[in-house]
Amino acid sequence: MKPLKRPVRRGLLVAHVAVSVSWLGLTVGLLTLGITAFTTGDPATAGAATRAMKIFGDWLVIPVALLALVSGLVLALGTPWGLARHRWVWTKFWLTLITTGLSIFSLRPGIDAAAAAGGGAVDINLVIAPSVATATYLFITAISVLKPWGLTRRGRRLRFSASSAKSVDARSPRQTA
Repeated sequence: MKPLKRPVRRGLLVAHVAVSVSWLGLTVGLLTLGITAFTTGDPATAGAATRAMKIFGDWLVIPVALLALVSGLVLALGTPWGLARHRWVWTKFWLTLITTGLSIFSLRPGIDAAAAAGGGAVDINLVIAPSVATATYLFITAISVLKPWGLTRRGRRLRFSASSAKSVDARSPRQTA
């Protein structure tokens, strides 16, 4: 993929950070509602919490998850960071892909089942799933800021081949393209 031009990259970066923070906020909201539904003794409160979770699940979970995944993928492919050059980017990609799949195929159906039951006996999974998701998004945020672990094997190979090409070009008396 061609490198992104600076204004496009910066705009996409802002969009990616905004949607990623939204995804984190969404899961914290779902966690709060899940805890409320699970711990309350009032069936009306539990029902209201599961209905609110269903609204978030129906309208926000899939678009926010997919936007975070796609914007991150385009940034990785359109910048020097690459998708498989740095361990932190590679880890972030796989965690995002897994959590997107779990959000779509596990979290949403669980929320739908709880809302259909009317909020009576709420399953602990409505607390566990958003808890795991929130912890995962916080971890993804941390590695985005700290950028740990260095290059992957592919990244080292690409860096070595690029430095070899530069050293050959620097020694050559002829002008290179």
